[in-house]
Amino acid sequence: MTDLSRYADWTSWLTTQAEGDDDVHCVWVGGSAATGGYDEWSDLDLDVLCSPGTSTAVYTRWLEQAREDFDIRHFWAVPEHVWPDGRQCFLGLQDRPGLLLEPTRIIDLHVSDLSDKHSHLDVRRHGTPIVLYDPDGLILLEEEDVGASLEQAVDQARQRRSFDEWLVNRALARGHVAEAVDFYLRFALGSLVQLVRAQHCPWRHDFRLRYLREDLPAEVADRIEELVPGASTASLEELSLRCFAWLDELLAGEGQARTSLGLREPGSRLS
Repeated sequence: MTDLSRYADWTSWLTTQAEGDDDVHCVWVGGSAATGGYDEWSDLDLDVLCSPGTSTAVYTRWLEQAREDFDIRHFWAVPEHVWPDGRQCFLGLQDRPGLLLEPTRIIDLHVSDLSDKHSHLDVRRHGTPIVLYDPDGLILLEEEDVGASLEQAVDQARQRRSFDEWLVNRALARGHVAEAVDFYLRFALGSLVQLVRAQHCPWRHDFRLRYLREDLPAEVADRIEELVPGASTASLEELSLRCFAWLDELLAGEGQARTSLGLREPGSRLS
């Protein structure tokens, strides 16, 4: 079991709030506490599901109550358009959490309207939730079919291959170092990591550089991290060559690529 003792005041508070709020149906802890990798620097990822149409009202009153019950030092509200059916914010309970002078105390609170999209969880992708409140058993653990999304990601990487390399090398040739690094991380290493993930953990193919150590074999994660600028003495030009060479290995031939990436023929179901 994940040790959430340093957030015990919050998990207790959340349960009390949920029990006293008729609009709230489910509360659980997700993030690294559910997927793995949780440590002393982890925040507390919280999901709250409410009766359709009430999530904003619940978010507002819970936030007001939290400000009364806790010493909140920092507050970040995610823009409303990010979650059309809910709200999300981060609450900092320390002055300078980024200094890592003490175990982290940060709350990631996500309040949403109840729907299958939010209550049906793929444990391969999201881990096993630590349920704090779910009296009606609305949280369902089931495997999501990622076939369509995975197919699109691989197809996009294939289509963009020559354009991605052009963007990176054009910036390098012009001496635009900052732009070259940005393009390299997004369009070279980003595409590569997505294809590697498609091979080893297709259900989290879009997680980019997060959870590399949890999702990939150690030697594969090592190889990817060697391609991160600054991880070695290699120049960005050399890193780009190595990155695109590996990407080409994965995209070498349509049939071979589909097999190596664990994909079926178009129209068939992903295993």
